[in-house]
Amino acid sequence: MKTNQLETPDLKEKVVEALKTVYDPEIPIDIYELGLIYEIKVFPVNNVYILMTLTTPNCPSVEELPAEVKNKVLAIEGVNDVELDMTFEPPYHQDMMSEAAKLELGFL
Repeated sequence: MKTNQLETPDLKEKVVEALKTVYDPEIPIDIYELGLIYEIKVFPVNNVYILMTLTTPNCPSVEELPAEVKNKVLAIEGVNDVELDMTFEPPYHQDMMSEAAKLELGFL
C-alpha cells in the first residue's frame, strides 16, 4: 500500500478545498459555493470522479473551467486520477448556490 494515499474522507475534503480555489470568471464566487459541483466520489485507489455543470451551456468558460478543475484536483497529493463529467441536467439555477454565495451576491 502506498503511504501517500489518504483516507477517502480526508481526500474528499482536500478535493472540496481545491474546488473552492476555482472561480467562475464572470462571478466572483468559487464554483463549489456556486453549486456547479453536483457530485464528488473518491474511489479506493484514490481515483476521483466529479460531476459538474456550468451556469449555462453557452458559458464562455466551457473549455477552461473543467480543465482547471481537473488540474487542481490532480495536483492534490495522493490523487491517482480524475474523471470529470459535464452535465446540464438538472439545469443550473441560482437556488443551487450556498447561503454564503447568495449573501455575497446580495441575493439574501
